[in-house]
Amino acid sequence: MPWNNQGGGWQGGGRGPWGGQNGGSSGRQPQSPDLEELLRKGQDRFRRLMPGGTKSPRAIILALLAVLVIWMLTGFYRVAPDEQGVVLRFGEWVNTTAPGLHYHLPSPIETVDTPQVTRVQRVEVGFRTGDGRRTNQGDLPEESLMLTGDENIVDIDLTVFWVINDAGRFLFNIEDPAGTVKIAAESAMRETIGQSNFQFAVAEGRASIEQQTRDNIQAILDSYEAGISVNEVKLLKVDPPGAVIDAFRDVQRARADLETQINEAETYSNDILPRARGDAVRLVLEAEAYREQVVKTAEGDAQRFLSIYGEYKNAREITARRMYLETMESVLGKMRKIIIDSQAGQSGVVPYLPLNELTRSSAGGTP
Repeated sequence: MPWNNQGGGWQGGGRGPWGGQNGGSSGRQPQSPDLEELLRKGQDRFRRLMPGGTKSPRAIILALLAVLVIWMLTGFYRVAPDEQGVVLRFGEWVNTTAPGLHYHLPSPIETVDTPQVTRVQRVEVGFRTGDGRRTNQGDLPEESLMLTGDENIVDIDLTVFWVINDAGRFLFNIEDPAGTVKIAAESAMRETIGQSNFQFAVAEGRASIEQQTRDNIQAILDSYEAGISVNEVKLLKVDPPGAVIDAFRDVQRARADLETQINEAETYSNDILPRARGDAVRLVLEAEAYREQVVKTAEGDAQRFLSIYGEYKNAREITARRMYLETMESVLGKMRKIIIDSQAGQSGVVPYLPLNELTRSSAGGTP
């Protein structure tokens, strides 16, 4: 193969193919193949394929068809799973495509943008972070201080998490997406706080405020056709302003003490009142039972008296003697007297025997 080194081909005589002496390192540097020679050879091959030459109509048509096919093939594009394809025709948005392989008219007629739509983005209101962590140095009072419905001021920091749900609207309907979300979030939060009282906002109302604010932000963005979906609104701080937070905490402690005292009083009330009601019911029931007992006893006594009176009318002497004996038995039966008949001496009873002591001993069980 001849070498174009401006000195002719390799003729021997101690000269190497690079123009230097054999075995030496000095001499001319190697020359690259001639580009014009390569183009000339390519044209020669193309002429041999085209019987009529490169300027024949058939050659021109084939060349144009080849260029057209190559140009049309450039219209294929792929959309990743986390993207949406936005097709532009001369700069105008004409279509949005889902993930997968698609085709559009080749450039410059149509082009395609593929923004990510699954990446969760965040907007901060009331503070700014530098390294992803919230610091006091990043507080922005002009954003965080808001007026409640009962005319108190509350200091609020929140974060809004959002994603793109329509890439075409996102790219063409709003100029500053993050700024738009931030302004909408601040406006929605001020509206929600303005409808809530201070105690509700700083205590039990956080979850309700987050949900209502998210709905309001979404409504604002939908009215703009922003192509943005709000996933979550997270309240990071809901406190009184720093100048009065100590006084607010004192009030909160006093309210906690008040609640404690009220709970203790209710506990005591719940303990004493049922017992008092129970005692009252017991006394009423005992009184009713006593009344029933007295009435029944009186009725029994009256019935007994009437029965005895009926017997007395039928046999007065016998009934009177029986009543006398029963009365004497009930009266004398409880006495500790021993009466000895005058004729007892004839029966062998010693008058001086301590019968009272014997009677007492017999009553006590002593033999």
